[in-house]
This record gives sequence, C-alpha cells and structure tokens, in this order.
Amino acid sequence: MALNNDWAVEAHGLVKVFGDNRAVDGVDLSVRTGTVYGVLGPNGAGKTTTIRMLATLLKPDGGEATIFGHDIRREPQIVRQLIGVTGQYASVDETLSATENLVLFSRLNGLSRADSRRKATELLEEFGLAEAAKRPLKKFSGGMRRRLDLAASLISQPPLIFLDEPTTGLDPRTRSQMWDTIRRLVSTGSTVLLTTQYLDEADQLADRIAVIDRGIVVAEGTADELKSSVGSASLLLKLADAANLERARLAILDVLGVESVLTPEAGRITAPMSDPGTITDLLIRLRAEDIAVAELAVQQPTLDEVFLALTGHGATDEETPSPAADAADPVDPAAPTAPAATELENAR
Repeated sequence: MALNNDWAVEAHGLVKVFGDNRAVDGVDLSVRTGTVYGVLGPNGAGKTTTIRMLATLLKPDGGEATIFGHDIRREPQIVRQLIGVTGQYASVDETLSATENLVLFSRLNGLSRADSRRKATELLEEFGLAEAAKRPLKKFSGGMRRRLDLAASLISQPPLIFLDEPTTGLDPRTRSQMWDTIRRLVSTGSTVLLTTQYLDEADQLADRIAVIDRGIVVAEGTADELKSSVGSASLLLKLADAANLERARLAILDVLGVESVLTPEAGRITAPMSDPGTITDLLIRLRAEDIAVAELAVQQPTLDEVFLALTGHGATDEETPSPAADAADPVDPAAPTAPAATELENAR
C-alpha cells in the first residue's frame, strides 16, 4: 500500500470518558512520517487510552484522527493494516514456546510455513532470544517477554508502530537494546509513536515530545524546545546531608521562585533558573540556615524540571488512574482479537 502522507498521525480534540472520568480530554497530536514521537506522562495521564483510540481498539467519544490520512472511525480496517501495537502487557501465549508464538503470528500475517519459521528465527536472533527459542514462555523473565512481544509486532514491520511503555520493568542493558531496536526501525522506514513515563527515554529517542497530564497535552516540541521553556540553565546542588533536602527546596522556592526536583537517595536537588547571578543569594541563604552544600553545578535544564514546571509534579509520580482507563479499556467489538488456540495447528 503506497503511503504519500507526510503525517503518520493527525489527531484533533480526542476525548474518552469512563463514567465521571475524562481519561482523555481533547488531545491533539501530529506525528510526522519517519520520526519517533514521544508521549510523556505519569501513570493515569491518558497515554494508553490515547494509543488505543488511535489503534482503533477503542472508540473516541469526541474528536477525530487519521493514520496516514485514513480516518480511524470510517476506515478502521485500512488503519489496522498500517499499524503494529505493543502494549504494556505481553500479548503472547505463555503455554507456547517463543518460536511457536512467532510462527503463529507470522501465519496470521499471511506468511507461508517456511517463511514463518525463517522470520521467527531472524527475530529471535535479533532480540537475543535464540537460545530460549524452544522454552515455554511461562519460564521467561519479564524482560524476555517484552522483547518477544515487540518482535511479534514487527513481523510485517508496519509503517506505524505504537509502543506503549515498551521498557517498563526492564533492566538497563535490555532497555538500551530496546532503544537500539527502536532507532533501527525508524532508520528502515517505520514511524514510532512511543509512550513513556521515563524522561531520559523521551530525551534519548524522540524527535518531538508531547507532555500529557490528566488527559490534556500541556506542552509539545523538541526536547531542547521544552527545556528552554523553563529557563536557560539548571542549578544542581548536592547536599552534605540529604535530611536537609526539604529545607533546601523551600529556600530555592523563596529565593529563586521556582520548584525543585528532589533525588533523596543521592542527596541531590535540581531547579530551573534564568539568572545564574542569583546563585550567590541562594548560597548566602543556605549558609544562614546551616545547610551545607557538597557540590554545585549549572547545566542545561532537564526534562524532569520541564515536567515539574508544567504539571506541578514529577513524571513518575503515581496518580490514581481510572481502572477502566488504564487497566482494562473496553475494546471495540470490531477490533482484531487474539488468535484462537486451535489456530496454532493450522499455523504449523
């Protein structure tokens, strides 16, 4: 299918309501073809619900959206041919081996038996799962399942791939491997829409980022644009005694007029600032309050500070999500369903 649209995703005013909860409250997104677009927000912000609407798994209660120019309401079957979805939870079958899972999905994608096995072998090798190819998935670690789930969504390498928090729960090494895979997907022609609550992940991967909080996009732009929106510099303090973090935060709020990001385990505090000359005033205040500073540095603002400035809380702060919105969104009856177990026999 030829794709001539410059925009992989165009969404305007998307709304989804669960009871009294507006899980998504007028979201606008524009994702350019051939890029990684990050949707950044905490649990309960509406990221997963937005993905499910764009993937035709959930009907919007308001607004409109197109995928490569095809309307998600009027042309859902065409949209489904253009996308791959990897959700927060693995959609693979625990009773089957890694190879059997990938062969099954390959057959459902129309590949022959021989091509299905060849594709399964290639993907298992690429994702570092070749040695566990015959092992039942119930013996896989969480990271291995996430890698297999992503591999299954890439069997046909669709033009647009939705990755909903793909690295949640992964160790740093596996997470880095997933980042490399995402970069490779884009370099070979795919567009990726990535949701995450990890600020460093958005910073590393995304060409543009939408910051979403409580169902609303509160800012959008490149990482550098978002960082510059909160100040030209960032103050980094490491205290001699982490017990003084809260007192230091209040001093920064009073002297600089900004909120800070606290890292208690490291005894560190960071805050955006527009005038480095105010550091002297702050140090005088800290000394007067007997708060000893072990290290001090001025650097470029971080996405942590961007999120705090925009929302008043950190990106990883736990909110109370709607059970319907974040755990079990109702699925459109017309949407694709998981393959029946008996289909495995036909796939072999």
